[in-house]
Amino acid sequence: MRLKKTPLPWICLLFICSWSSLQAQLFDDSVKRVLFLGNSITYAAGYVQAIEAYHKAHFPQHKIEFINAGLPSETVSGLSEEGHADGRFPRPDLHERLDRVLLQTQPDIVFASYGMNDGIYLPLDSLRFQKFKDGITWLHAQIEDRGSKIIHLTPAPYDELLGKKLGYSQVLDRYSDWLIQQKNWEVIDVHFPMKQYQSNQQKIDPNFALAKDGVHPGELGHWLMAQQILFHLGQKNILQSNSILQALSNLKDPQAFYQLIVQRHNLMKDAWLVSTGHRRPEMKKGLPLMEALQLSLAIDKQIDAMLAP
Repeated sequence: MRLKKTPLPWICLLFICSWSSLQAQLFDDSVKRVLFLGNSITYAAGYVQAIEAYHKAHFPQHKIEFINAGLPSETVSGLSEEGHADGRFPRPDLHERLDRVLLQTQPDIVFASYGMNDGIYLPLDSLRFQKFKDGITWLHAQIEDRGSKIIHLTPAPYDELLGKKLGYSQVLDRYSDWLIQQKNWEVIDVHFPMKQYQSNQQKIDPNFALAKDGVHPGELGHWLMAQQILFHLGQKNILQSNSILQALSNLKDPQAFYQLIVQRHNLMKDAWLVSTGHRRPEMKKGLPLMEALQLSLAIDKQIDAMLAP
């Protein structure tokens, strides 16, 4: 008896559905908006874009708006070192803008990534450490008081060999340890896995670095951050993927799909910063929010077309 062949597109669709069914959803069905707060690492957006792309590719029926409100140089401690930015401006403080951001974005979940700038690149000091703890505790309360959920990220590691600020690696170790110890909070550790990865790689290549300037992770560093977050959110197979493109291999053209995500994300992050307002000079001027949203709809249609079976 001759077996009837199943069309290849249906086989691919069944494979995608079966794969997704084995993975826990990243977020509950009730989640409609996810906000990312942080400094220049969050604004750079690599790890945020990877999470957004992964979610859209594997759970296309769950429509979520991912909002990036990261602001370069920002702290939650309210501290700024003397001569920051060669004296052009002090570090922006999240306290100044948080109310506006939360009012406009109305997030269900907030991912908060602070710490890298909060010790202002000086050795460990109890007063500066307390400022960081006070700022994080304030942020946690502000978000919970509005009925949203907050997930804290430990800061990316600092590379003293490249960044030249001796003792600052220990500062971020302590800040990360303190966050992890907050047992009643949801905390995702990206700091120590990234640090361990770099240490392992440097045994093979002493010149290996996740951040060429000691501070800002490159593409691989952002992927390591995204991996830890996705793993925490139930994607247990994600550690087997070496890049976001590999994690999008269920798609016909992962590269083209990811570039559309990046294009839309970069358009919207600058528009959100303009709309919510901030005091940091020398930032790219985003479009008015409504104009950016209109442009993003066209990109959304391209993204949806690439997800169609």
